Amino acid sequence: MTVRSAPRAEVRAAPVPRPPHRRYRPRANVPAGIGAAIWLVIVGLPLYYLVASSLRSRDAYLDAGPLSAPGTHVGNYGEVLGEGFVTYLVNNVVVTAGTVAIVLVLAAPAGYAIVRSRSRLVRTSFSVMLLGLAIPAQATIIPLYLLITRLHLYDSLLAIILPTAAFVLPMAILVLTSQMRDIPAELYESMSLDGAGPGLVLWRLVLPLSRPGLVTIGIYTALNAWNGFIFPLVLTQDPAVRTVTLGLWDFQGTQGTQNVPAVLAAVTLSLLPLLVLYLFGRRHLLGGLTAGFGK
Repeated sequence: MTVRSAPRAEVRAAPVPRPPHRRYRPRANVPAGIGAAIWLVIVGLPLYYLVASSLRSRDAYLDAGPLSAPGTHVGNYGEVLGEGFVTYLVNNVVVTAGTVAIVLVLAAPAGYAIVRSRSRLVRTSFSVMLLGLAIPAQATIIPLYLLITRLHLYDSLLAIILPTAAFVLPMAILVLTSQMRDIPAELYESMSLDGAGPGLVLWRLVLPLSRPGLVTIGIYTALNAWNGFIFPLVLTQDPAVRTVTLGLWDFQGTQGTQNVPAVLAAVTLSLLPLLVLYLFGRRHLLGGLTAGFGK
């Protein structure tokens, strides 16, 4: 007779108690905070001096210190606007908008062709175009002046828009090409299998995914067009087509040291559009400039 042994009871180890969950708290980067504070002071003090001094009268400007409280004298801005500064601002807006439009319309198809084309001619053309980054505008001002006069565009806003767009275009194509290369190749192939042509792929796929790059080159182009000086100086002469930079130059020459607050008010008016543009697009600007360069 076989005697069956009783089944052994399974012995399970007691669960090991887990240590209490500690919430991760990032450590404060003290050196970075000190550096940011120093940089804020370096940038903020000149801006404060600019705005505060523009709100003082001539006598108050001479008596007050550079860090004194701003005044309430807004007559400087009225004087500046009465000197035709509104016309200069309007001309600058037209030049900036026209330059940005031309660069965006030309840079997007060019970047798409460079990324997707396997032609040696396209690659060679891209390399030649990048040489424009090494050519300063001052070196081409004489032949450019002759070209503009032969085209009967002298003393017009178009004479400023076209050269500005031409010199910004190489950098814009370089940034946008780096942005488009980050788009996965599977997306291109998927749309091609669905029967989409190059134009539809550019419109439906490339442009929406390249929005940070488009915003970047838009802001970069706007900054260059707004601050342009050499082209308006050489290619225009009529006060009706004068831009802000030339207006500031002439205004400073007429006022000189007689009315420094009025000159600072003119500088403040010319700075405000750029400051607003940078505040709204700084993230896209930094993201687009660094796109593709980490590979």
